[in-house]
Amino acid sequence: MSQAPLDLLLLPSWLVPVEPAGVVLHDHGLGVRDGRIVLIAPRAEALLQPVTRVLELPGRLLTPGLINAHGHAAMTLFRGLADDLPLMTWLQEHIWPAEGQWVSEDFVRDGTELAIAEQIKGGISCFADMYFYPEVASGCVHDSGIRAQISIPVLDFPIPGARDASEALRKGLGLFDDLKHHPRLSVAFGPHAPYTVSDDKLENIRMLAEELDAGIHMHVHETAFEVQQSLSQYGERPLARLQRLGLLGPRFQAVHMTQIDDEDLQLLVTSNSSVIHCPESNLKLASGFCPVEKLWQAGVNVAIGTDGAASNNDLDLLGETRTAALLAKAVAGSATALNAHGALRLATLNGARALGLEQETGSLQLGKLADLCVFDLSGLAQQPVYDPVSQLIYSSGRQCVEHLWVGGKQLLDSGQLTRMDEQQIIAKARAWGEKIGSPRAAATN
Repeated sequence: MSQAPLDLLLLPSWLVPVEPAGVVLHDHGLGVRDGRIVLIAPRAEALLQPVTRVLELPGRLLTPGLINAHGHAAMTLFRGLADDLPLMTWLQEHIWPAEGQWVSEDFVRDGTELAIAEQIKGGISCFADMYFYPEVASGCVHDSGIRAQISIPVLDFPIPGARDASEALRKGLGLFDDLKHHPRLSVAFGPHAPYTVSDDKLENIRMLAEELDAGIHMHVHETAFEVQQSLSQYGERPLARLQRLGLLGPRFQAVHMTQIDDEDLQLLVTSNSSVIHCPESNLKLASGFCPVEKLWQAGVNVAIGTDGAASNNDLDLLGETRTAALLAKAVAGSATALNAHGALRLATLNGARALGLEQETGSLQLGKLADLCVFDLSGLAQQPVYDPVSQLIYSSGRQCVEHLWVGGKQLLDSGQLTRMDEQQIIAKARAWGEKIGSPRAAATN
């Protein structure tokens, strides 16, 4: 019985599987059938296979799709709203009031669509979202074709879409039921931060997460002030408090972690928790420096996220990865810290592991989902190419992203969105900008 033809055969100049680490395959082909990778072979061998579509990719690099392990998608509509301010001033005096005034289901829908489109054009095949009206964001993910983890926001005070934490969790459990068989969507719990969620609510989240085998996605140790506040209030550092309450573990995703002492490091290692590094947001808000190399060498899984566009101000994960690589060297005081291949791993397989998806995506391996990104390294700024991964991390930008597939379905073709209307998304974002900006403009006149 003859084998069914491949749906797609990609023939790039370079293929980087990410796992095994440090490998670059030259003149190999990758075959896709039914949304999964079924062939990785030398070019001549790959061309012997029956195939429906062949895509020649000279001067191109094929990698797994990038994974943005932390962000607040709908906050794209607050991009540039309150720049150059300290974190708590930015949050308490600008962002929280703006959210109270403007965030609605329509705001989340339009902002999330803008974020998804920007991420697809930047080579991101999967992202973690932590924002209000998660059921609306999940609808955007479903329609767009991208992959995502949607977190249920939990805080001690009322939020858009929920009068209290109990209502937020009740709605979140309904979303779990609705999406438990979805091929591209998973749901996690998203307690905002240790300083905004009380012990009883955290214990409830721990119980639910264990019952549902769900992730817990949380801002932790973002600033020195947060740590000092916890020491004053609880007599222990935030991470130690979370360990006491039973939250740390393989499901736990600790976002930021700019303040890490030896005891914190030991807790991360022994609990097998993941750290989500957001270097550009931390730099812009002067929050501190995550010691990535120290974590990496200790065996902690470190992934990378852009954070929201209100504090970054873009969702450019390739740019974020370059910043992470450079910053890691400065923080460690070593030029060998976090090399280019390691940085790409942060943005792919480590992100998948943090989100509990490492068996399905994050690397180019037989049987895994065909979440694939093609980068054009044929341009002036990438010449000459000695190591394509170094050229990708240190010499390239997201404008080099040419194609993107998620589960074998093409979402970006030669830089053009295939399932989303870019001009309509831009028009909606401009309309929100005019509406949100007009009272601010009037207030400053």
